[in-house]
Amino acid sequence: TLFQHDGVGTFRPLRRDDLAAKRLHRERYVLPSGTAAAIARTRARGGRVVAVGTTTTRVLETCADAASPGHVCAREGETDLFLAPGDRFRVVDALLTNFHLPRSSLLLLVCAFAGRERVLDAYRRAVDAGYRFYSYGDAMLIL
Repeated sequence: TLFQHDGVGTFRPLRRDDLAAKRLHRERYVLPSGTAAAIARTRARGGRVVAVGTTTTRVLETCADAASPGHVCAREGETDLFLAPGDRFRVVDALLTNFHLPRSSLLLLVCAFAGRERVLDAYRRAVDAGYRFYSYGDAMLIL
């Protein structure tokens, strides 16, 4: 379990100063000790961490344990983490997410995770197949 409070900033188009500052709007979260322990057990068994959603991804990567790669520290706070192409993911191994709109931080995060060309190819195929985009649309699982 992970608690997050999505802000309206999630849905606002990116601004140039967002890119320059490499920071986004702040969102509150709680990552309980039980969740951190479950991730540690999963890693110990050789399992993968699958994030459901981009906000969950931001929280997990915010809570990444620098001393123990692939693990997270239980904590609560706010994150303004901005994940974009070129960034490394330290916790998340797979991502289930919607098809996001252009010029959004959400799409940049997905491109950072899976690679820009791979994502754009998937988006072209989704458009051709008539998939629905955004929060109440279709989703994709990136392994």
